[in-house]
Amino acid sequence: MKIRRLGVLDAEKYLEIRLKALRNNPEAFGSSYEEEKNRPVEVYRQRLASEESFTYGAFLDNQLVGTVTLVKETYIKFRHRANIVGMYVDPANRGSGIGRILLIEAIKKAKSIGVIEQLNLSVVTTNEPAKKLYTSLGFDVFGTEKRALKLDELTYLDEHHMVLFL
Repeated sequence: MKIRRLGVLDAEKYLEIRLKALRNNPEAFGSSYEEEKNRPVEVYRQRLASEESFTYGAFLDNQLVGTVTLVKETYIKFRHRANIVGMYVDPANRGSGIGRILLIEAIKKAKSIGVIEQLNLSVVTTNEPAKKLYTSLGFDVFGTEKRALKLDELTYLDEHHMVLFL
């Protein structure tokens, strides 16, 4: 397995796994497959080129099987914070430690930036494996948002907001 920061040349692979994630686990993301399926790959090239966010990918046999993104806050009063978003591991590779390795890479990057003091993330309250991973790496729940996501007319999901102080 190889872990590395994704760049503009990875945009097509990233878009492919991103759409797969949104289809397979719509409950895990604020965005939806319907919103992203027609976005041009250029949108993802720009994201991957940004110096405000850092997307890491896990590769097995040259296949992108997992991703995580660290997004820096840019407002002066928030610059001490960053967010973990877009965490996803292909179902066939879950439970293998890939998510842990990706998250550790994002944490290391946050520490290397120097001004980041805390990492925030949100996770659906029913996602026990993700919550277990985040807790094992030192994240703590600091709040629960009721009905944070609305999947359809009848389905609401609560989210835990978690923080890791670096």
